[in-house]
Amino acid sequence: MNNQLIDRIHEKMPKFSKGQKLIAKYIEEHYDKVAFMTASRLGATVGVSESTVVRFATEVGYSGYPELQQAMQEMIRSKLTSVQRMEVTAERIGNNDLLESIMNQDIEMIRRTLEETSKKDFYEAAESIAKARKIYILAARSSYALGSFLYYYFTLMFERVKLVNSTSEAEIFEQMIRVNEQDVVIGISFPRYSRKAVKAMEFASDRGAKVIAITDSPLSPLAGPADYLLMARSDMASIVDALVAPFSLIKALIVAAALHNREDVTHIFQQLEDIWDEYKVYEKVDERSEKS
Repeated sequence: MNNQLIDRIHEKMPKFSKGQKLIAKYIEEHYDKVAFMTASRLGATVGVSESTVVRFATEVGYSGYPELQQAMQEMIRSKLTSVQRMEVTAERIGNNDLLESIMNQDIEMIRRTLEETSKKDFYEAAESIAKARKIYILAARSSYALGSFLYYYFTLMFERVKLVNSTSEAEIFEQMIRVNEQDVVIGISFPRYSRKAVKAMEFASDRGAKVIAITDSPLSPLAGPADYLLMARSDMASIVDALVAPFSLIKALIVAAALHNREDVTHIFQQLEDIWDEYKVYEKVDERSEKS
């Protein structure tokens, strides 16, 4: 948890009103839940008004409740257990329609991703990928789905692409033993972060490779060794990792890299279309029967 916040609370405690002391105590004991509560919900939980919650946030040094809430979310991002995620998810949805709640959360994640990720880093990362001698992709646990998606399209577009098997650290380093300054290494990890992915990115950075981190926050351990930080919001308080925004970002990265080598990629896909037709890879849909 944010020790700076706790220090501020302890420092200000003697000056707090009775209601603010109730808020402070609840935050200390239930910070994992407070991080995802609205100001009105927190007020109702501890028995104070919403305005008292807002004043509490400014009293401890934040511009308002949203900034206090965001600070707590950032600090617990990698600490929530599966059980805590289950509890938070149930509380957040409450009596609302589950389908609408989940999809609206994903829409919000995409919106925040568009606002927060660096366009400069994005376009420079795409250019580095297009020029790389070899592309290494590192993704573990639920992020492996993201890595596989990226690997599938990059293998169609580029000659030398490696999806690193992350079973053990020793195997990772064996697969990356030849990485050098001509290469690009893309690391993908979201809370709770993969320790092996972090170690591998540090290894690649030490070897002079261009390192691209696809993660959720500047506080992510993947951000340190990265030359390019591509941030995609992931809802860490969901039972299932929310990867819609990371998928959208990766899709954009694939398109951007393809457009850097537009002529070559167009030629490759034309050949692939011929092969797919010849070997009947895809089922043909009869438009006439579809309309009938």
